[in-house]
Amino acid sequence: MAPHRKPRPAGTRMAGIRTPGLATAALTSVALLSQTANAAPPTDDKPSLEDVEKKVDDLYRQAESATEKYNAAKEKTTKQRTRVGTLLDEVAQRTQKLNDARERLGAFAAAQYRTGASAPDTTTFLLADSPQDYFDQTQLTSRLTDHQKDAVDAYVTEQAATTTKRQEASQSLESLTESQSALKTAKATVQRKLATARELLSKLTADEKARLAAIEKEKQAAADRTAEELARQQAAAAQQAAPQDSASGSGSTSGSTGSTGSLGSSGPAGSSYSTQAGKALAFARAQIGKPYVWGATGPGSYDCSGFTQAVWKAAGVTLPRTTYDQVNAGTTVSLSNIQPGDLVFFYGDISHVGLYIGNGMMIHAPKPGAYVREESIFYDGESAIHSVVRPA
Repeated sequence: MAPHRKPRPAGTRMAGIRTPGLATAALTSVALLSQTANAAPPTDDKPSLEDVEKKVDDLYRQAESATEKYNAAKEKTTKQRTRVGTLLDEVAQRTQKLNDARERLGAFAAAQYRTGASAPDTTTFLLADSPQDYFDQTQLTSRLTDHQKDAVDAYVTEQAATTTKRQEASQSLESLTESQSALKTAKATVQRKLATARELLSKLTADEKARLAAIEKEKQAAADRTAEELARQQAAAAQQAAPQDSASGSGSTSGSTGSTGSLGSSGPAGSSYSTQAGKALAFARAQIGKPYVWGATGPGSYDCSGFTQAVWKAAGVTLPRTTYDQVNAGTTVSLSNIQPGDLVFFYGDISHVGLYIGNGMMIHAPKPGAYVREESIFYDGESAIHSVVRPA
């Protein structure tokens, strides 16, 4: 998950992609020109606070993206490990059946050898003590031949089935090995990104940390103002729609969302969704203050998708584990129609998600070192919002 970012000027966005701040680029150019003109070597190669902030911001985002890959690999590995276990059990069962079929063939072959003939003939009749003995021997040989054919068929069938299961188990073992490798790589990536971010932050002085905190506070204030504007627009739209709803007799299905903010009519979501969303929001609020831990799904800690999965599970809705899958687990709605309980996804790689609670705010597990908290959905600018999904 990405931490807060410094708001960019509106003119620097193109097709949802944010370009580097022009002011920062200009200042950098001036500094470089000044150094060249004076022909003096730099006395301090320590990065600026802005550079550190951007670097840490990027590292946290990369870490969260790697976390979602880790979550996906972990889920796949778990399923494949179960599949491999099942296949190996089936191979063992098939092998036992094959051995049993082989033993039956051996027993029939031994019995034929002891009887000395594959079918009764005149000599057998003459040597028989009585016609009844001949009849019994004829029936025995006939049954032996039929049973032997059945045993051969059973052996061939079991041999083919055992071979197939062994091949499936071998392929599943290969896939499991690949998934375990991907899991290991993703885990190492997360740890490396977080270690680098911690190292950069550890080098800041007390004054620099205070300045960084002030910048974060300014960004939060700007995001909150944007959220308030969204809430005002939605409230105005709801008021305009209210008389029309009353005139059409649909007033009972519209109105505010109570403590979560006025967001217009319930629309296609309906009262059933509102009920489920209420349960999800109640659970989410109870998690505020718990730490972000990558790969965690609760109850003591969460990462972003682990949090939203747990929240909606409390409302009786099962969501997939990762942001990549959660974004497809529901109905996509526009930002103007967002309602409490909806999931808000961020960035082009869909590496972060939060639970909307109304008034432009959400509850989410933000980033390593932070805790589950309420925050504006515009914490990184409106262009950072990828999509809104209604999961139920």
